[in-house]
Amino acid sequence: MLAETIFSAVSAAGLGIAALTAYRKKYLSAARIAGWSLVPLGLVMTGAVEWAFDTVFSPVAWVGFGVLGAAWLLLLTTRGVERRRGGRKAAGGGAEPAAVAPGASAPVREVQARPAAGKPARGGDAEDFSDIEAILKKHGI
Repeated sequence: MLAETIFSAVSAAGLGIAALTAYRKKYLSAARIAGWSLVPLGLVMTGAVEWAFDTVFSPVAWVGFGVLGAAWLLLLTTRGVERRRGGRKAAGGGAEPAAVAPGASAPVREVQARPAAGKPARGGDAEDFSDIEAILKKHGI
């Protein structure tokens, strides 16, 4: 009840200032002041002020905000853990996430399986470079 009275008084004072401004022939400023001074009155008439003050001084509302915060933290934490693990598990319980394009890496496997033409197969690093060479040759580079 006190908040509604204060908001109504602020609106009345704002409208008085707007009237004085209009009397001085500053109509644009007077209209702007009148618009801003009608906002608190509109909030009182819609019941928004009563709702806001009931929420601010209600312990149940604060506990509700705490529960919402806890839910948000749980959802955010589980999302972070899920991203760290590399995505959701397959329905069959597989240890690895399903590939987006399973056949996409097949040509690379074929290049690794056979040695490059005209070159003897060497250990470790040569295989890596032969893959790159095969890709570059394929594209004509």
